[in-house]
Amino acid sequence: MDARLDAPAAGLLLVGRRPPLGEYLLEAWRRRRFAATLASHRLIGSLLQNRLGVLWIVLKPLLTATIYGTIFGVLLSGAARPDDWVPYLLTGVFIFEFFTGCFGKGARAITGNAKLVQSFGFPRILLPLATVIEETLRLIPIVVLLAVLLMILGVPISWTWLLVVPILAMMALFNLGMALIVARLSVWARDVQQFIPTINRILFYVSSIFFQVDVIFADNPVLLTIAHLIPTYDYIALVRDVMIVGHPAPLLAVIAAPVWALLAFGIGVIYFWRAEAKYGLSD
Repeated sequence: MDARLDAPAAGLLLVGRRPPLGEYLLEAWRRRRFAATLASHRLIGSLLQNRLGVLWIVLKPLLTATIYGTIFGVLLSGAARPDDWVPYLLTGVFIFEFFTGCFGKGARAITGNAKLVQSFGFPRILLPLATVIEETLRLIPIVVLLAVLLMILGVPISWTWLLVVPILAMMALFNLGMALIVARLSVWARDVQQFIPTINRILFYVSSIFFQVDVIFADNPVLLTIAHLIPTYDYIALVRDVMIVGHPAPLLAVIAAPVWALLAFGIGVIYFWRAEAKYGLSD
């Protein structure tokens, strides 16, 4: 009997085969612990390489906020910069870090694990998923630090802060979808990875991290609408809405945020799955 015929019965996946989408997702769910274990091991391994360990998780966004805050604090003035600019800036920088981590590492999820992909049969979607899980684990101390800094800066504590959890869960779904898309694109062309920092930088400047788009584009409704439809802006605006008094998220952002999450996740899963049989063959 051909050994390949017994593989499904043994719970194994045939390398170079793309199973039906439902079967594929069910198998990924069964092996979800693999993604979680891989994510935790990578996180611990990266922390052990540095003397400061876990402190680097919170130092990186804090240093970013300090550097850009100093620069733009001098350049910006007037209504473009809110009165509570420091809490406004910290929230934007800290939440945006979650996207950049998932997006950048997601692009290398397959190409950076070539030996693993070539050696074992498992749903490759687990590799981008592990990236998002790892970045989510990194996000936890960052959000805790953000809450502490906001309290120090005089922002009143509110029960609405608890809404940060579902907002970031929604953002994680969006990040996973984007990670799946760039993971496949990077297999097709490694050059895609070279554009990731540029895309991140553009989004960093247009996501209203330093300034209030509602003030700058107040006389230009078209640009204002476009700004309100940028996914990273939407999630940052929602977090500001529930954590900082006086910064309500625009209705368009409230509507667009879950739509972006569902669209990115749905498109990402299908787009990634359609190339399942090709991963590892060109490495």
